[in-house]
Amino acid sequence: MNRVTAQDVAKAAGVSLATVDRVLNQRKGVSQGTIDKVHSAMKELSFVRDQAAADLARRKNYRFTFIVPAGETAFFSDVRQEIEAARLEAPKKRIDIRMIAVPPLNPDAIVAAIDEMGDEIGDGVAIVAIESQAVRDVINRLRSRGVHVVTFISDVPNSARERFIGIDNVAAGRVAASLLKRFVSAPKGDVAVVAGSGILRDHVERRMGFEQVMRAECPHLNVLPWIEGEELAGVVDEKLSKLLAQNRNIVGLYSLGGGTRGVIEAMKVVQPDIRVVTTELSDHTRNALMSGVIDAVLVQDPSHEVRSAIRVLKALAENAAINESQERIRIEIFVRDNLP
Repeated sequence: MNRVTAQDVAKAAGVSLATVDRVLNQRKGVSQGTIDKVHSAMKELSFVRDQAAADLARRKNYRFTFIVPAGETAFFSDVRQEIEAARLEAPKKRIDIRMIAVPPLNPDAIVAAIDEMGDEIGDGVAIVAIESQAVRDVINRLRSRGVHVVTFISDVPNSARERFIGIDNVAAGRVAASLLKRFVSAPKGDVAVVAGSGILRDHVERRMGFEQVMRAECPHLNVLPWIEGEELAGVVDEKLSKLLAQNRNIVGLYSLGGGTRGVIEAMKVVQPDIRVVTTELSDHTRNALMSGVIDAVLVQDPSHEVRSAIRVLKALAENAAINESQERIRIEIFVRDNLP
């Protein structure tokens, strides 16, 4: 008779092999109901554990789940590609990576994705967070089950999340304001701001940092209420084009995230003497930099952020030290003269 394996137990219990591994190694993050199902299957199959193999595998097999927005932005397209690349390499480090893409700006979709995964969510989760009580609650529930949680790119600091992986967004806003302060030569005028949504903390923090510098150092420039483009280029193009047509006093523009193609299209049509700082390094922004439609792009490295999230989740799972300097995500500034 063939020896019963952990794979046989997983099949009989209706769970994944990773979940059986967590039960066998008494890791957190598995509900009591699932533990009981695994133990019942082990008893039914007369499963005998290979202790030598168990000792080798203990605390070294992990599953991490990324929950990220779907949608059209070039930045999150790059993020998803980086996660996929990391997923292919991770098994060499005994890590299984899952990615769930949810509709953007939809907190209920985040909660539903986590609830649907149940115990299969794994040992750790990296979430592109949205300011929402529902998202805070689901993060807190994950932590109460022993699942490690980091927020990723956009934060929810008033939750039980353990770390934030991303740039200092207040600093990013301050940098954008400092650049416009140098670029704008008009003695006075208005400055437009384009955002994705007010429920994204990274956008709120960038606006905060931007206004800190503009109010303190640029009293001759008036920052207008922001346009929320829902991270959709078409919405941004429509709203910004309307604003530019109505207001001839605009001398500067800060696009702090999402819908950058819409900014570029609106600026191409109007072609006024407006200095523009934006985000996302894509083919569109490269061309716009080269043609002078925009003046500077602030960039965060999605590859660094994905790799950092994996390293931090693994360190948290192993209760190991985190190299703070290695995990610091830096803000890069690109103009047409230093494009990579």
